[in-house]
Amino acid sequence: MTAALAVVTTSGLEDGVPRSRGEGTGEVVLERGPGAAYHMFVVMEDLVEKLKLLRYEEEFLRKSNLKAPSRHYFALPTNPGEQFYMFCTLAAWLINKAGRPFEQPQEYDDPNATISNILSELRSFGRTADFPPSKLKSGYGEHVCYVLDCFAEEALKYIGFTWKRPIYPVEELEEESVAEDDAELTLNKVDEEFVEEETDNEENFIDLNVLKAQTYHLDMNETAKQEDILESTTDAAEWSLEVERVLPQLKVTIRTDNKDWRIHVDQMHQHRSGIESALKETKGFLDKLHNEITRTLEKISSREKYINNQLENLVQEYRAAQAQLSEAKERYQQGNGGVTERTRLLSEVMEELEKVKQEMEEKGSSMTDAPLVKIKQSLTKLKQETVEMDIRIGIVEHTLLQSKLKEKSNMTRNMHATVIPEPATGFY
Repeated sequence: MTAALAVVTTSGLEDGVPRSRGEGTGEVVLERGPGAAYHMFVVMEDLVEKLKLLRYEEEFLRKSNLKAPSRHYFALPTNPGEQFYMFCTLAAWLINKAGRPFEQPQEYDDPNATISNILSELRSFGRTADFPPSKLKSGYGEHVCYVLDCFAEEALKYIGFTWKRPIYPVEELEEESVAEDDAELTLNKVDEEFVEEETDNEENFIDLNVLKAQTYHLDMNETAKQEDILESTTDAAEWSLEVERVLPQLKVTIRTDNKDWRIHVDQMHQHRSGIESALKETKGFLDKLHNEITRTLEKISSREKYINNQLENLVQEYRAAQAQLSEAKERYQQGNGGVTERTRLLSEVMEELEKVKQEMEEKGSSMTDAPLVKIKQSLTKLKQETVEMDIRIGIVEHTLLQSKLKEKSNMTRNMHATVIPEPATGFY
């Protein structure tokens, strides 16, 4: 485990390793190369390894009843609300792990106040935070990974953790097993060699004289061997060594037939044991998932009750306004129906009036009685004479007005121009 954990040295705690932040300041070095967009994935993987060193699974996840995040949890957007809550709780736990008192944030806390407190703690460790606080509100991204990585480094420093060089295990080669595997034979291979030998023998020509000579020599050799066996000079130790050397080559492996019912029974027992073992693990996960879903439903119901209590007055006002709106719509519909009815009646009256006018004109034009015609002509003449009389009356009135005005002006002028003489005395 030491070898596996000591490989993670990208954070810059060990000398001689490429750093992703400024030396001792925690300032992010923005690389402008083509791999700069994937830098936060590397930081996130380092963060996961550091959290494992801090035993966050036992001390943080199990106590908080949280699910373990993936290796790229804070690098990719999945659920901003859940990621922001996970970021705040994990940052608070790391700050406490680094020796600073920090309260765990709650769901109903102000996010801006929580972010400002986290950034103030980050600056108190001597790290710079030259980015707007709104970058942390989303709960994912480069700045979130950077802040958590800084807190993890401070926590590792506080507990006195130091990186060591990796120790690689020495692998041993198994030569004997390989030799035995190569030495094993199968029935198919033996059959193939036997068929090849038969084909080779069939291709050769048979000579009877040669065959007789061979049988004679074989008989002589067998008699000689029997005499030699009676007088054996073989050492027992050499014989046993030879048997041990040749014994692996004499092993024959019989291939099993998949159609055999015994094979199927064994497979059924194996599958049953596998299902039972998997069921135990899966049942635990399903129970945990059931508990999490139950807690989530309880939270949702409590939040729903809280929202209903908070918005009860607004809901009542909305219902009253909706009732007033429905009443106004009904009155509007009733008034609109009355207007349409009266408009219809007006159109009917106008149509009847037009019909009456048309009938009167037709009757007037169809009348040919002489007295009626004379009456019409007399009426027309009276109208003309009335107009002429009105004109004459107007002219006479105008003339009379002019004469009155002229007489009045003359009278006024005479009154101012005439001087009355005094009576003379002594003429009588």
